[in-house]
Amino acid sequence: MNATPSPSPQVPDKVGVDGLEAKWVPVWESDIVYRFDRTKPREDVYSIDTPPLTASGSLHIGHVFSYTHTDLVARYHRMRGREVFYPIGWDDNGLPTERRVQNHFGVRCEPSLPYDPGFRPPEKPGKNAVPVSRRNFVELCQELSETDEKVFEDVWRRIGLSVDWSTAYQTIDPATTQISQRGFLRNLARGEAYQSEAPTLWDVTFRTAVAQAELEDRERPGAYHDLVFHTAEDAEVLISTTRPELLPACVALVAHPDDERYQPLFGKTVRTPVFGVEVPVHAHHLADPEKGTGIAMVCTFGDTTDVTWWRALRLETRPVLGRDGRFLPEPPRDVPAEAYAPLVGKTVHTGRQILVDLLREKGALRGEPRPITHPVKFYEKGDRPLEIVTSRQWYIRNGGRDEELRARLLDRGAELQWVPAHMQVRYRGWVEGLTSDWLISRQRFFGVPIPLWYPLDAGGEPDHDAVLVPDDTSLPVDPSTDVPPGYTADQRDVPGGFTAEVDVMDTWATSSLTPQIAGRWTLDDDLFRRVFPYDLRPQAHEIIRTWLFSTAVRAELEEGVLPWRRAAISGWVLDPDRKKMSKSVGNVVTPADLLEKYGSDAVRYWAASARPGVDTAVDEGQMKVGRRLAMKLLNVSRFVLGLGLPSAEAVASEPLDRSVLAALSSVVTEATAAFEALDYARALQLSETFFWTFCDDYVELVKGRAYGDRGEAAAQSARAALATTLSAVVRLFAPFLPYATEEVWSWWQEGSVHRAPWPAPVPVDGDPALLTLAGSVIAAVRRAKTDAKVSMRAGVESLTVTAQPDVLTGFGAIEADIRTAGTVASVSTRSGEGDLAVEVTIGS
Repeated sequence: MNATPSPSPQVPDKVGVDGLEAKWVPVWESDIVYRFDRTKPREDVYSIDTPPLTASGSLHIGHVFSYTHTDLVARYHRMRGREVFYPIGWDDNGLPTERRVQNHFGVRCEPSLPYDPGFRPPEKPGKNAVPVSRRNFVELCQELSETDEKVFEDVWRRIGLSVDWSTAYQTIDPATTQISQRGFLRNLARGEAYQSEAPTLWDVTFRTAVAQAELEDRERPGAYHDLVFHTAEDAEVLISTTRPELLPACVALVAHPDDERYQPLFGKTVRTPVFGVEVPVHAHHLADPEKGTGIAMVCTFGDTTDVTWWRALRLETRPVLGRDGRFLPEPPRDVPAEAYAPLVGKTVHTGRQILVDLLREKGALRGEPRPITHPVKFYEKGDRPLEIVTSRQWYIRNGGRDEELRARLLDRGAELQWVPAHMQVRYRGWVEGLTSDWLISRQRFFGVPIPLWYPLDAGGEPDHDAVLVPDDTSLPVDPSTDVPPGYTADQRDVPGGFTAEVDVMDTWATSSLTPQIAGRWTLDDDLFRRVFPYDLRPQAHEIIRTWLFSTAVRAELEEGVLPWRRAAISGWVLDPDRKKMSKSVGNVVTPADLLEKYGSDAVRYWAASARPGVDTAVDEGQMKVGRRLAMKLLNVSRFVLGLGLPSAEAVASEPLDRSVLAALSSVVTEATAAFEALDYARALQLSETFFWTFCDDYVELVKGRAYGDRGEAAAQSARAALATTLSAVVRLFAPFLPYATEEVWSWWQEGSVHRAPWPAPVPVDGDPALLTLAGSVIAAVRRAKTDAKVSMRAGVESLTVTAQPDVLTGFGAIEADIRTAGTVASVSTRSGEGDLAVEVTIGS
């Protein structure tokens, strides 16, 4: 179990945990301790599909929590002799970065403006944002991201992430863009990517489409309005709706086929109030007889159910809302312009007020609106309810409309090893509930461009069905500045020429390829073969439906395999009151102060105490315990090594020394099994429990013997056991307390502890029960001295141990160490059938 020690320990006079990060971070970097050795064969590699680090906004303690869990596993496998591929990336594209750039520089993107190579943003953002070209805006995004990433990298290095920083990538750098575009073009060539003009969930603030996986329901106040429609016979039909403003978009009424109240209306038409448009009445099983009046107004489009009915019943389209969330300037077909005119250019809120007033005026509003609270769909990063608009978008097939692909993806979920196992339910539930393919196009700016162009006809109109694709060798491309094969730059946006696809890929469309990006798929086939499929995907549970599922989709479509063997799912970090952290609530805890106050090892200790998938509260008490543990490790190591190392021939021959090694062997076996099951919290608990027994009992029991009180042979036995145990304990703690353990290791061992072998069980003939027995007896002696209010060095006149015969036999083997440690003058034993009993008489 021993590593190779230095000739003599170099132990400092004073030890402490403060300053260890500043000491060891540069050493690890200069000595390339964590650099991946790509010469190793796949069977010797442990590869991790690391989540790209956030690069916008601010870190909170939840990031430290989950990334520490991954780092524990990486450090363990590295010590187990595996070459760990632990890459790192920066998740810098997408809306969060755009919003930060807008606020930081006081600019907004205006794609119609030409590029200004000399543009610099105002020193102080003004009240009105400065419009800049898309290229200028993207450059500012890249500039601010690189600045943020440097600051964030320093924090992550301090936390002790053992990633290979030489592998760092950005989710929008040239290599990532090339891989993302190549993956998309291969999907397109196989028919897995397609474009469609269809109803699309739309965020009117960001002016971009939103995918199903990015939705969240939020409870919002609303009101039911009872609207009066009329049949051809002028009979009234009462409709309850929360969206009266969409009345001009009404294309049908729908009721359940078994609802006898409305069966006479099926196949007939009714007139809408205010606008007088004839709309059909249909039967459909999704209509709820218990909701409202039992008959629903179908509009294009108020919600996703409207879309379902619109598709299933092949209804007309009467769009009224534009991408800015305002009413369109022209009325939809069959809607009278005069009646529609008051709505033109109005917001949804204002349009609702206008329609309610018009309904009252026409006598078509029955009663007053009835207030309710109901779930409303939002973009997860948005502040306003989503609308549904018709637009041309790009999709990738994900099983939402393909049962065969859905079944394959469900099988992949069952094949994956989930830790904890119950997290698979979230994956299955998501896949089974999919209703659409994956919308990947976004109407934004700082993202991977969709690498396509479209030919223009003689009238300058694009033919979206005749896509122009780049040569594979030309990737990455930016369609807004690059030219498709067979065209010249002067043919851009002129009749008979071409026009660029202006959309970018959703950030998940890039992040879904992290196994390919980190492994440099198609760029470095040798590396990719050595790391793919990966051994581990660590991530949070709330993005199973987005990141984990989308990554599984891309690997299934491209390689026909799972991209990893195991998924480790972390829980949330809660505030000290066990509430979910939220910026809006103001209860987010940032790591900087905690790292400064307690040190990285202490914060890591708190994180490591939580098992996978378990929500955990920020607990500074736990961090204090972690700091104390690190300090105790430094102090006990200083003491043990201060005794001097045993001779090369020394072996643990004394019964108590063999006992501690036997106990250590059990701990190593159990901690190893726990780590293999990704139960790092259990491995920490086992190691820590043994460590305190080692410090409080064993070290105190053999201290005198180690100094030579019972002769050189007995001293060498104690020193051999002390050194062997210390070496193993330091390595057991290395994944958890990387700084304190590296400091101790440097006093007496060559190289880094983080490249040292994981401890193995010691082949020793020892009885662990002797250590437990000795601890119980010496604890009784200490208790007696405390009760007598005397020094722990005070002498004990007599010690009587009563126990069963086999226990007394064991006690005889350790009696000498008890005498020395407790300063005991006389020892006697009595045989008894009950539990161990110890009587102590303190000398006068």
